[in-house]
Amino acid sequence: MSALTRDVKIVVIGAGAMGSGIAQVAARAGHTVYLYDGRSEAIAAGRAAIEKDLKFLVAKNRLDGAEATATLERVVPVAALAEAADAGLAIEAIVENLDVKRKLFAELESLLGADAIIASNTSSLSINAMAAGLARPGRLAGLHFFNPAPRMALVEVVSGLTTDREVAETLYATARAWGKVPVHAASTPGFIVNRVARPYYAEALRVLAEHEAEPATLDAILREGCGFAMGPFELMDLIGHDVNFAVTKSVFEAYFCDRRFAPSPFQQELVAAGRLGRKSGRGIYEYGELAAKAVPQDEAPQDGEPRVTVVGDIGAAAPLLARLEAAGIEVRRESGMHGKRGWMQIGAARVALTDGRTATLRAAEERQPNLVLFDLCLDYSTSTRIALTRADQCGLGALRVVTGTFQKAGFKVSVIDDVAGLIALRTVAMLANEAADAVLQRVASARDVDTAMRHGTNYPKGGPLAWADQLGAGFVVEVLANLQEHYGEERYRVSPLLRRKACNGEAMYD
Repeated sequence: MSALTRDVKIVVIGAGAMGSGIAQVAARAGHTVYLYDGRSEAIAAGRAAIEKDLKFLVAKNRLDGAEATATLERVVPVAALAEAADAGLAIEAIVENLDVKRKLFAELESLLGADAIIASNTSSLSINAMAAGLARPGRLAGLHFFNPAPRMALVEVVSGLTTDREVAETLYATARAWGKVPVHAASTPGFIVNRVARPYYAEALRVLAEHEAEPATLDAILREGCGFAMGPFELMDLIGHDVNFAVTKSVFEAYFCDRRFAPSPFQQELVAAGRLGRKSGRGIYEYGELAAKAVPQDEAPQDGEPRVTVVGDIGAAAPLLARLEAAGIEVRRESGMHGKRGWMQIGAARVALTDGRTATLRAAEERQPNLVLFDLCLDYSTSTRIALTRADQCGLGALRVVTGTFQKAGFKVSVIDDVAGLIALRTVAMLANEAADAVLQRVASARDVDTAMRHGTNYPKGGPLAWADQLGAGFVVEVLANLQEHYGEERYRVSPLLRRKACNGEAMYD
């Protein structure tokens, strides 16, 4: 299906930050864009915001001055929707209220031509509910841009039960022609990104509620150890806890209170206290000129071992061995038991990648009191930070030697309390689990899920499903099963698709 040609006019309803941003994108692509809002001052402000951003791009040599002028001229303010009756595509970016949107769509349907497409930029409401009652429900679809629309690449093209395939494909091709990265999604709560991303916040909030580490340390582990662009707490502060909590609550309720999406009582109290994040001056962190910057916990320098013995295959952590050798640490290799995960002997401590159990439980079950576990890293050969924890049975001296050995290899080391799955591995496992369920339930294809998470949230490693493939579906299933055993909650139930892939050995994209 072809994209809309440039001679097709666009009307954007809602001139706020999102609506004006969408108008800017369409105008830059060469379309005449009618900009409408129920408040005339909002239209003027929206067009002024477009002009300001275009001037910024020119000043940064990212846009030619003549093109900026032409783009702005293509944004045409209209005082009434009737003035945009010749538009071939209407994009709604108004308040997230189903009744208000339905009323608007009925009006648009009566004004626009029968072949016009009506698109909603909703991030949470059902396309099916919006289409109900329309004379031409097949012409309605979701076109979910991410804020700020001129900068963010991802667009979710959301189809309801009655959306014509031709409409969805036209919107997909048009978004691509506008320089965006589109993905197809079915109309389900949260679509792709707002559903699959929930564990990134939820696992961090749970670990914080258990007082296992400070927020700045958890943020640093996920940012510097796992390659996420922002840690979950700094990201929630940026989004706003009121907004983040509302989205979580909306998805939770839409899935009939599935415990996997359960909101955090702690975040609820933050919202109640008015600690909304950057916009209120305080959230998880404090902001303002006099606010002290929160810093992660870095272990003091320790003496490490000159040699490490590796027993068996340590799986995803294998690149760590070359890094140790490059740091002048002798690595001795021994064969392990068939079917058993490998480990390292560093001084008096047995050191292994976490598997979703606490170190204390694992030490008891394996009869290895001096057990130290390390967390997942994006790339053990280059990541700058790693998290460690010790079993309650493990002596502090043994932990210090392990810490010093990792420091010698160039890691900043954060030691956190003994929490199941630490922070990075449990987060990645839960992201992969939710992504797998989205694929299983035909919300989107595996490739579109990963594409959405890369371009909508800047997730590393090609997306959560690609990361699950790299770790091995069997290992991810083991981690989730151990987490479910530890907490005794449905929250950590394994996706049937992930379990199936673990059994048949197929990749998530197969």
